[in-house]
Amino acid sequence: MLNLIWICFFLIAFVTASVKWLVFGDVQVFADIMAAMFSLSKSAFEIALGLTGILSLWLGIMRIGERSGFIRLLTRGLTPLFSRLTPEVPQDHPALGAMVMNLSANMLGLDNAATPLGIKAMKELQTLNPDPATASNAQILFLVVNTSSVTLFPVTIFTYRAQLGAANPTDVFIPILLATYVSTLAGLLAVAAVQRIRLADRVVLAYLGGFTLLVGAVLGYFAGLPRQAMLEQSALISNVVLFFLVVAFIVGALQKGINAYEAFVDGAKEGFQTAVTLIPYLVAMLVAIGVFRASGALELVNDLVRYLVRMMALDDRFVDALPTALIKPFSGSGARAMMIDTMKTLGADSFAGRLVCIVQGSTETTFYVLAVYFGAVGIKNIRHAAGCGIIADLAGVIASIYITYWFFG
Repeated sequence: MLNLIWICFFLIAFVTASVKWLVFGDVQVFADIMAAMFSLSKSAFEIALGLTGILSLWLGIMRIGERSGFIRLLTRGLTPLFSRLTPEVPQDHPALGAMVMNLSANMLGLDNAATPLGIKAMKELQTLNPDPATASNAQILFLVVNTSSVTLFPVTIFTYRAQLGAANPTDVFIPILLATYVSTLAGLLAVAAVQRIRLADRVVLAYLGGFTLLVGAVLGYFAGLPRQAMLEQSALISNVVLFFLVVAFIVGALQKGINAYEAFVDGAKEGFQTAVTLIPYLVAMLVAIGVFRASGALELVNDLVRYLVRMMALDDRFVDALPTALIKPFSGSGARAMMIDTMKTLGADSFAGRLVCIVQGSTETTFYVLAVYFGAVGIKNIRHAAGCGIIADLAGVIASIYITYWFFG
């Protein structure tokens, strides 16, 4: 899918540029395209180089959290909920633990740890599947919750915002949490409706009610504040919560007798390697998007959508973030590059710059996850997995737009 998107960027750009040259006599368009290719290949390298220190810092901190037992802590906390949402999985079956550990790793932003755990969970669930070629209810529920992007610590987004000059890189933290809650709840309700999961269970209601009360309390608190005070309080709470987590990770490491410094260094090494690994992917995608933009194709698409939005008498500032939202279900790399391109072009602290970050943090690469997780166990009939996953993504995008207007509008 990523290959198709990448090729389409170039082909559409070529057609658009050719029309501008042959029909409108624009002789500068191909020069602009070549200039964009050279400029953005250089920018991609500079961005990746600048990410090295920040990624090393945060992945080092997350490695401390991983070794100090926070994944196990989250796992113990979520197991009662998932044992009731997936009644066909026995409580002592290893699939249950693998599922919850995967979701716990995703919550903490440990992508490298989350994917292997997710594949392991899918393989364990496959051992309970009466029809190996068809996705079971438990497999679909697990996958949809996965694709609803349950994220409590969106480290990567903070990293890119810091690199691209955001005054306060973490000011999108609370909005991302709110949008993530909406996307996850929408995905869960969609699956529950299709599978007729009994959400009236006391334990399920206690969990969902607790999460909802917490989100409601956050919404109620910020709703009563003037806009400037809301922004200041959001930034303050975000920074306090994040630093508290850092300290909690370190204290947890001390309690367990873990060498926090060595754990940090191990994670920091991974951060350095990750930054280097990102270079070719960033070059490929940023150059493709730069060519797409320089040809005028992206502007043409945005102008068409903006025209339709204005016909409905709506504010059109969210239109600049739609390319990221449209690409995200298909390609994480493509959406990340589009997010970076939007922040570079319009500013990390612009309305669209913040919105793309919130969209990125509250949606997931649904079709990629479907391909990887179901492909790992040979499932061909995915049933309602894709539909429910897209519902979660759509809810996340709509929530992101509303929340961005509320906080930064």
